[in-house]
Amino acid sequence: MKNLLMIYLTFILILLTTLFCIPPSGKQSPRIRIKGSDTMKILMDRLAEHYMRLHPEIAIYVEAGGTGSGVNALIEEQIDICSASRLLSSTETSKMAQKNQTVGYFTVIAKDALSIYVHPENSITDLTLKQIKQIFTGEIRNWNEIGGPDQEIIVYIRPPNSGTYFYFKEHLLEGEEYFAGAITVPTTSRIVQLVESHLAAIGYGGIAYGGNIIHTQVNGIHSTPDNVRFDLYPISRYLYLLTLKKPRGPVQNFIDWILSGDGQKIVEEIGYISILPSE
Repeated sequence: MKNLLMIYLTFILILLTTLFCIPPSGKQSPRIRIKGSDTMKILMDRLAEHYMRLHPEIAIYVEAGGTGSGVNALIEEQIDICSASRLLSSTETSKMAQKNQTVGYFTVIAKDALSIYVHPENSITDLTLKQIKQIFTGEIRNWNEIGGPDQEIIVYIRPPNSGTYFYFKEHLLEGEEYFAGAITVPTTSRIVQLVESHLAAIGYGGIAYGGNIIHTQVNGIHSTPDNVRFDLYPISRYLYLLTLKKPRGPVQNFIDWILSGDGQKIVEEIGYISILPSE
């Protein structure tokens, strides 16, 4: 009998210990999952780092992969925010409406410009919009056709799931196809590395990306912050955060902070353009 009592008390003790060790439901630390634009990766990383320092109870996970992959992940409800360098395509809008009963909610968080990257020893440092189109569609194949060195142009482009690929094709190539001999590169940072390494190379990406490269002028205009802000530089665009519906809770708080003076200061520190009125 005494042994049975001891077994019973031991069982009760184990049960109570287990119950007290289980964290209360609903008390998990909030997390925000972000996926999308490669162009925005360095921006979202920095914003997330600063925000988590201010709010250590929040965990923010940032992943690149391209705007298209971010949109798909959002539609499948695998993430909370898609970082997007373009608006939705008609196909994406239809898919989201059918699966999620919404067409998404966009928040503009910054302005960006597309830079054309060339090697620092390339004598061509200014290109017209027409020349850019001719190079990236394959009409111009050698730098000497526009006064440069006698070198066949190596063209680097982003993959089709990239918002930058889509924007460049629509606005720079005017809907025409990319040069069939162009080399597809998964990330902007890799394009920068390749352009650094090849005198004959050309690529494109956001103005915030640096390295041992030249950001060419376009139509004689540099991609300076003021030129982008006042729409003088001809290849500018907005950057967005896309949610399925109007943000709420921790996601809304994070986005509100990005739009605040403190958040927009970080936007400018990284090399993007604030959407707040210039002082």
